[in-house]
Amino acid sequence: MISISLCMIVKNEEAVLARCLDSVADLVDEIIIVDTGSTDRTKEIGAGYTDRIYDFQWSHDFSAARNYAFSLASCDYIYSADADEVLEGENRERFRLLKETLLPEVEIVQMKYGNQLQYNTVYNYDEEYRPKLFKRLRQFTWIEPIHENIRLQPVIYDSDIVITHMPQESHGGRDLANFERQVRQGRRLSRHLHNMYARELLIAGEPEHFQRACACFEASVEDMERSGEELLEAFCVLARAYRVQGEVLGFFRYAMKAMAAGGCSEICLELGLFYEQNQRDPAEAAMWYYNAAYETEPVLILESGRAQALEGLARCHRQLGQEEQAAEYERQLEEY
Repeated sequence: MISISLCMIVKNEEAVLARCLDSVADLVDEIIIVDTGSTDRTKEIGAGYTDRIYDFQWSHDFSAARNYAFSLASCDYIYSADADEVLEGENRERFRLLKETLLPEVEIVQMKYGNQLQYNTVYNYDEEYRPKLFKRLRQFTWIEPIHENIRLQPVIYDSDIVITHMPQESHGGRDLANFERQVRQGRRLSRHLHNMYARELLIAGEPEHFQRACACFEASVEDMERSGEELLEAFCVLARAYRVQGEVLGFFRYAMKAMAAGGCSEICLELGLFYEQNQRDPAEAAMWYYNAAYETEPVLILESGRAQALEGLARCHRQLGQEEQAAEYERQLEEY
């Protein structure tokens, strides 16, 4: 049977920390809590479960904090958990069975992360796999009977364990502030962070967030090393930013650039919203909502080509007095 270190980074989690630890403490062999500056009872609560509590000076870098926590582990595997997660019911037994039977060659175990769509998280699915359990020391092995080489890709196992995410509030404002800080410091966002920043803006951004993000994504448009997908992401953000600011020329500049690049559901949705809200033209808006739903695919937000587009179609056809068509789109929305 493997041994497991639970590693957590926390800050002001007194409302949820005990709930998380109660659900998993008896399943792990050591608990390591790294506190990044709590001013509430977080460390006091954690001390009821472990004496392995460490302070880490917050540097606006979650990876640095998690790497420090991982460096303190001593067991075979490391389980990474956030304080607002809970392991419930049959999933506790699945975790226990996994611990007893996991093959030693497995280096990463993925678990299903559930309840993701609450509080406007940046993910498109309410339940999807995330890497949660990691082998602490990786063993490199040779593969292939001839022209042998080192296996570089980790051995990953997709388990049937579901972790319930139970946040107390949205993290959108915190995350967007961190993105803005990275940009101010002159950091060129990686492809992954470029995607996540754009997605978080479209889901949780307020007008002021878009205003502050414009320079970053306008720079992306001029960046010859950005991929076609990244350019579409930038066009989506900039079209939304200029639409909500009422700058029609800027809006159409980036909306048309996106359409010339092949288009996407997000841009068609923005055009629908422009004609519905700014021009009071439900017929033109309905055409763009239709394109969002049926003629293009999302690049960032799945709902832009599904629920949001269908809602727009139902609204516009109702404004046009076309009740039967409105009811049909509402039926599709209900089925979805």
